[in-house]
Formats: sequence, structure tokens, C-alpha cells
Amino acid sequence: MRLVIAEDNALLREGMVLLLTSAGHEVVAVAGSGPEVLLALLEHRPDVAVLDVRMPPGFRDEGLRAALEARKEMPGLPVLVLSQYVEESYAAELLGGGASGVGYLLKDRVGRVDEFLDALDRVATGGTALDPEVVTELLTRRRDDPLDTLTPREREVLKLMAEGRDNTTIAKTLVVTERAVSKHIGNVFLKLGLPPSDSGHRRVLAVLAYLNRDS
Repeated sequence: MRLVIAEDNALLREGMVLLLTSAGHEVVAVAGSGPEVLLALLEHRPDVAVLDVRMPPGFRDEGLRAALEARKEMPGLPVLVLSQYVEESYAAELLGGGASGVGYLLKDRVGRVDEFLDALDRVATGGTALDPEVVTELLTRRRDDPLDTLTPREREVLKLMAEGRDNTTIAKTLVVTERAVSKHIGNVFLKLGLPPSDSGHRRVLAVLAYLNRDS
């Protein structure tokens, strides 16, 4: 796939270029500052954009702003955002408005090559890839709501669903059958008052919409 990488840390940027080209992908452009990002995305129209949240000159949210602007110009542009820390407000903004083809990972996840490449593939195909720590933040911030009625196992299933995992992966992770996973998912949707969901990305969006709504 064709990628644009936006990262101001030269070492990490070149490391990602090497990693992605070694995996058979084509890096069509790199950007080291906020103003360069949107221009590169509009010029090259990549299959996926891999962007740092905070970039020069302000080191605030330049990468995220560029991603959101690019998605206005190119609806559905897959975007994988990287961040040094869990920044809940940025994650919520990125995931708002029908978050098809988006990912939010902590930068140390890049060093876990298989996980990083798996997240990239999921985002490229219109899926969702959320860092487990981001999901944990979204889950733990909510109080006094139906989440409290979930069993520990159902909370584990919900967390993995929100990360974008399919039933097979959830079953392998929790060492249970896929039939058991389906049953837990049904219970989760019932307890949270969510409509019955088909497989795939729609159920992830339903879960994220629930986690992101006001407490």
C-alpha cells in the first residue's frame, strides 16, 4: 500500500520508513512539520496516512488537525495516529462522526512490529485499531452507568471489541470458544442498550459511540 508518514522525530520517522518498506509497502512522502502534512496528503492521496499528533511548530495537535482536514477533502482516508501518551480528547475527536478506517496507537506500539503492521492493515481496510491503553481510559472514565452491570468477562470482551478485534481473535485471546464470545457480545449489547449488531466495523462504531458519549 502507499503511505504518507508524518513524524518530527527523525529517528522514529526513518525507522518507520525502513519497517514499512521492508514489509512491502511504499512510502510516497514524509513530513516533519504540521504545515507539510496536509500538502503531502492532498498531493499524494495515499492509501493510509500515519501521523504523529503533536508536530512542529506548536507541538499541540498539528498532525491530528491535518488528518481531520484531509478526511474532509478525501472522505474515508484511512488514518493511523500515533501519540506519546494517551490523550483522550484527541482520540474522541478522531473517532467522532463515523470513525471508519481510523487508528490511535501509542508510539511504543511501533516497536511491536507485528501489532503495528496488523493495526495498519485493519485501518487500511476500513477497520478500527485502538491502543489497549486508550480503550482502558475510555472504559474507566465512566461511572454509575450500565458498564457496572457487566461481568469481568463481558468487560474483557467489550475492551477487545473496542480495539477492533474480531470474534476469532477475541476467542484466542481469552482462550474460549467463538460461540462463547458471541454469547458474551450479545449480553454486552443487551446490557448497554445497544441495537443488535452484525459482525464487523458497525459493532465497533456502536461500542465507541457508547464509550464516547457523555456520562
